[in-house]
Amino acid sequence: MNEARVIAVAADDAHRFSKPVCDRIRLIEGLGVAGDAHAGVTVKHRSRVARDPGAANLRQVHLIHAELLDELAAKGFAVAPGDMGENVLVRGVALLDLPENAVLHLGASAAVRVTGLRNPCSQLDRFAPGLMAAVLDRDRDGGLVRKAGVMAVVVAGGDVGAGDAVRVELPPPPHRALEPV
Repeated sequence: MNEARVIAVAADDAHRFSKPVCDRIRLIEGLGVAGDAHAGVTVKHRSRVARDPGAANLRQVHLIHAELLDELAAKGFAVAPGDMGENVLVRGVALLDLPENAVLHLGASAAVRVTGLRNPCSQLDRFAPGLMAAVLDRDRDGGLVRKAGVMAVVVAGGDVGAGDAVRVELPPPPHRALEPV
C-alpha cells in the first residue's frame, strides 16, 4: 500500500471560495495557515463570525482527501486542488473515518488536530451546479454523510508541501465520530 501523502497545498489571504495552490504553506501553532484569511484564534468563517465572533476557531485548516476529487471527476465535475477551498489535499488517508481529536502529522514537523467535518454549503453549487449534492450521501441507515473534508487546528507548526508524508495518530479510546464544525 502506498504511504499517505500531501498532494497539494493552498492558501488565500481573502475570503474567496477557491484557494490558489502554493508550493508550500506554513502552519502556525494555534493560528492556522500563515497568510490565509481563515487563520486566527477566533472564528474567521463569515457565517460563524456573524453568530459568535468570539468563538474558538476550530476551522483553522481545511483538509480534503484526493479520492473525493477522483469520485467527483467520475461524476463529471472538474474540481482541481484548491477549488473547494481546502488548504491541504491528501491521498491515502480516510479523513472522514477519523475520530475527533485524531492528529495528522504533515511533513517533517507540522501537525493538526481534527476537530470535525466540513459542512458543505451552497457556495459549492455556485462553483459547479450540483456539486453540493455530489459531496453529500446517505449511509445504510439513511444518515447524512458529509464528504467535503475535515477541519482541524494546528498543534505543531511547520512547512507543508506536495509530496510530504502524512501520518495519523489516533487519540486514546473511546473514539468519537466526527460532527460538523
